[in-house]
Parts: sequence; structure tokens; C-alpha cells
Amino acid sequence: MFIDGAKINIRAGSGGKGCQSIHRDKYQREGIPDGGDGGKGADIIIRADRNLLTLLDFQHHRHFFGAHGGHGSSNHKKGRGALDVIIRVPLGTTIKDFATGCILRDLDMDGEQVIVARGGKGGIGSWHRKEATLGVPGEEKIIVLDLKLLADVGVVGFPNAGKSTLISVISNAHPKVAAYPFTTTGPILGVAASTHRKFVIADIPGLIPGASVGRGLGDQFLKHVERTKILIHLIDMAGFEGRDPVDDYKNINLELKNYSKVVFKKRQIICANKMDLAGAKENLKRFKKIIKKTVYPISALNKQGLEELVDAVAEKL
Repeated sequence: MFIDGAKINIRAGSGGKGCQSIHRDKYQREGIPDGGDGGKGADIIIRADRNLLTLLDFQHHRHFFGAHGGHGSSNHKKGRGALDVIIRVPLGTTIKDFATGCILRDLDMDGEQVIVARGGKGGIGSWHRKEATLGVPGEEKIIVLDLKLLADVGVVGFPNAGKSTLISVISNAHPKVAAYPFTTTGPILGVAASTHRKFVIADIPGLIPGASVGRGLGDQFLKHVERTKILIHLIDMAGFEGRDPVDDYKNINLELKNYSKVVFKKRQIICANKMDLAGAKENLKRFKKIIKKTVYPISALNKQGLEELVDAVAEKL
């Protein structure tokens, strides 16, 4: 299951108490303060890990608490500092503070990390010639995790246009393929290769009119093409379900524009799929007269025209 959003509760550890202690011996009747400081509480750290692909783990594990620092003791002994809590997330995860709405960090490199809640400082011991103090409480927050896939290429189009079939034959991904809309319910990543380079390609679930405002969960899917460099705009050129390829092209671009001008301005490779079906060639001729852009005709099912398409993607990258 692909999960791309989560909300978690975190609380860093509190600092340990400072020790109130007086050392006395036969030479020191008044005594010498020797209470040690308290240890620091654990920080909560979120770190990007390239081995993770989804936020699924946070569906059942939503609370993260850091250990408290150790208390100081006599003879100037400082309390032990608590070990930090490391929370691992996939690359491409945005960390947001729920209370303020501020983005704390956008983690897009393996090993990159951010302290989201700082552990409290330990209390001061009496050896400072002062009254011992309690440790400082650790920070407590609600954090929102939002995953946007890191891919070079995103495949967009209407449901049942053949996106899953395409990505299954040009990459190492194995999405579910079936002859009904919305077979793909979450983005899928694969690695494709041309004659001179490899690139990461993402299969985005089918979009429908109104996707930019959330219809069919479209806004949740469209965010995954924000980081891509190129879009493959896949069109069912046969009009298998009675749709017009020209209208499909215009409607998808309208949804991209309504969602984000940045996404709309990304370079597109127009790909005409299902060229093995009746009516596809006639529709392609009409499509080229109206749209007047380069179109790559393919049949993903029969694996025709794929080499030219992959090479074109690699060249634009």
C-alpha cells in the first residue's frame, strides 16, 4: 500500500534534575557543594532514507517520545544524556509543523536530517554554588509528513489510457494491469533505461476533470509530478471508451494548469497509445492537425514504438 501522508505526535526528552548535595569531611565542616548537573534529554530527529518508499509505517506508529536525561548526583557526577530518537522517512518527504504550518525541511537527499524537537537541558547542580534546578522540559509538537515522489519522469493521462502497461514494459516496475479505470490507486516508481542513460519514471493514477480541486483524489496524485523534470502525456488515441483524444489532451492540460502553473509548464512528451486498435490511425491524423506538436505513436500492449519513446525521454533529460 502506498501511503504519502501522515501526522505524528513527538515529544523530546526532558533534562535531568540537578543534584543538591554538600560534601563534608573532617576538614570541611561547612561543606562544599558537589551536586552534579542533570543530563540532556533526547532530541527527535527525522532523517531521509533511500531504502524507504512509503509512509505506511506511520499509519500504526504515530507517537514518538524521547528519553529523559539522567539526574545529577553527588561528587560532581553529571547525569547521562539520553540517546536521540531517529525517525526515518523516504526521500522527498516534506516536514511541516502542524501548529504553525511552517515547513521545517524538505528532505530530498539520502541521510539528510532535521531536529524537529529539541531535548531539554539538564538542571544545574549545586556545585555551581547555586541552588540545584530542575531540567528543562523537552519540546512537544505535532508534525505533518508529506511525501512527494522523486522521479525524473511522470506519466499522466486519463484512467485506462494504458499508463500501467507502459511503465511495466519500459521499466522494472510491476503495477497491477487490468481493463478497468482506476486500477492504479497510488503512484508507482520504476527505473527505465535507454541506450545511454537510466531514469526514474512514476506512474500517476488516472486523472479526471476536477482532479486539480480533489475530485478522484486528483490533487493528492498531482503533487507527485511537482518534482519531475518531464511529463509523458499518455493519450488513448483509439478512443476506446468513447472519449475524444483531443478533448482528453486539453482536459488533462487544463487540470495541470489549474493545479499549478509550474507543473503545467513542465516539458511534455505527447504519447499516442493503443495504436494497434481500430480508429487509432484516423484519430492520430486529426489530432496532429489540431494540436500540431510532435507525437510518439506506440502500442504499449504490443511493445511497439517504445524504443523511440524512451530515447526521446532520455534526450530531453
